Amino acid sequence: MTVFFARGLTVLYAVAAVWLSLYSLQALLFCLVFWRRAPAPPTPASPASWPTVTVQLPIFNELHVGRRLLAAVAALDYPRQALHIQVLDDSTDETKALLEAAVRRVQARGVKVTYLHRADRRGYKAGALAAGLEQTHADFVAIFDADFVPPRDFLKRALPFLLADPDAGFVQARWAHLNASYSGLTGAQALALDGHFVIEQTARQQLGAFVSFNGTAGIWRRACIEAAGGWQADTLCEDLDLSYRAQLLGWRGIYRPDIAVPAELPPQLLAFKRQQFRWAKGSVQTLRKLWRRVLFGSSTRPSAGEAAARPFPTRVFGLLHLSGYLVHPLLLLGLLLSLPLLWFNRAMPAPLGLVGLASLGPPLLFALAQRHLYAAQPGGWLRRFAAFPGLMLLGIGLTLTCTQAVIEGLTGRGGAFRRTPKFHVKQQADTWAQSPYALGLDWTTAGEIGLMFYALTAVVVAVLHHNLGAAPFLALYAVAFGSTAAVGLWQAGRMRARPGHSLIPRAWRTE
Repeated sequence: MTVFFARGLTVLYAVAAVWLSLYSLQALLFCLVFWRRAPAPPTPASPASWPTVTVQLPIFNELHVGRRLLAAVAALDYPRQALHIQVLDDSTDETKALLEAAVRRVQARGVKVTYLHRADRRGYKAGALAAGLEQTHADFVAIFDADFVPPRDFLKRALPFLLADPDAGFVQARWAHLNASYSGLTGAQALALDGHFVIEQTARQQLGAFVSFNGTAGIWRRACIEAAGGWQADTLCEDLDLSYRAQLLGWRGIYRPDIAVPAELPPQLLAFKRQQFRWAKGSVQTLRKLWRRVLFGSSTRPSAGEAAARPFPTRVFGLLHLSGYLVHPLLLLGLLLSLPLLWFNRAMPAPLGLVGLASLGPPLLFALAQRHLYAAQPGGWLRRFAAFPGLMLLGIGLTLTCTQAVIEGLTGRGGAFRRTPKFHVKQQADTWAQSPYALGLDWTTAGEIGLMFYALTAVVVAVLHHNLGAAPFLALYAVAFGSTAAVGLWQAGRMRARPGHSLIPRAWRTE
């Protein structure tokens, strides 16, 4: 019985290792595609007259950054008669009064701004975007989240791609960063996002695979939104959901890495964990919702190139994309299986993530992105790539949070859209700990401490059983969970008691 049980664990471990290696091999392929990529097509010529564009700003409780966003959008270089701004405010705190006053000031300058407030927040961000779409007749809709600061030339650089291609449903710009150097945490986040936007998105486009809309810093063709079924709130990634539904109908997504829109990275670990939880749960919900259509296709516009007409590898890339957050439960499974495998077998298969060439994929992807973006800058790209060890620890440390999100995504629809707090921090002198939006600890910190001790126990067993090859791999787990818990506890300790009244300190009312 013990032998049968041990063999079963070994098979399960091997399946997890091979499954994980698929994502790493995909990263390696994306690096190769990026390295040999064709030159990006130039921006089409500007039209004789610019069409009307509605810029939607979905906002919920954004005291620190809401007015900064509105100021940046109001300053866009675009004909005023063709620019319409919608402030879609679902706020329940002082943000509402601050934004109403800011909207009046912008309106006084002759900019067309509409303030729309919903009291029930039905459908969360998807519901706000849908409600705003009903209040405009514009053929094109740009979207910016509250933590973004679009450059003045954004519309004139991005919109021509939609005007030149009637089958293009949306154009997505690259995310840049306002505060990558704020801390080790924001540096690791910047490294991860650069890998996605510089390498992954570019490679997907080169391969003719599905390109995702990332929820902000992009423009949609209204006809595409309506043809694909509109914004839907049955997933927490309404952006990923709509972009896939649109492309399944034959619309094209265009990604432009040369158009960069800077945004603020979460400086609080718990805020970043909340963001990753929402992205993980929403991505898996989208996988659950659309996997059959991605794999087998669906057809209402077959002439435009439905999914069924796509090459099989392209559809596989789509499934790997939507299921990317399954990496976390696979990593957790690998850790949990390691201890009984070492106990029963006194040995274990090759460590997860170190299966052949697959181990080269992620670090090469992040290094290539940094080299592409920052090779010519002072200090070079290696200084930014130095954040990779922190990113590796962070990725493993978030395993428990994202595993919970994956389980919820596989078992349920929708759910509460918990926003990622923004604090308007860019320089190290800026602080966030006294903000009313700073988050308290949750149960995952205790879980991370428990997993740290579990990994340390596995390290001891590995050493006692002379399996020195497994010990460093398991020690990495222990350090990752321990450091994640430690940072969460340390940041929680920085938060002081806040006054019970609702007035916001003067420092937090300044933008």
